Amino acid sequence: MSQRLFRLRQLASTKQRTGLLPCSPATIWRMVKAGEFPQPFKIGQNCTVWDASEVEGYIKQQRERGAA
Repeated sequence: MSQRLFRLRQLASTKQRTGLLPCSPATIWRMVKAGEFPQPFKIGQNCTVWDASEVEGYIKQQRERGAA
């Protein structure tokens, strides 16, 4: 089984780097806490990740809402 994963640094944008989403790490964590963004999970003591298919589903849902 091969599961694609995203780390926060791949998702969030900063002044130095553009991420998959145009929002900061703090905004992503606020959205997670509010239940507006997929929940991450830990794969190690210091490694938190998101399932790529859940994140892509979130992006698709947001795109469809914007088109409506």
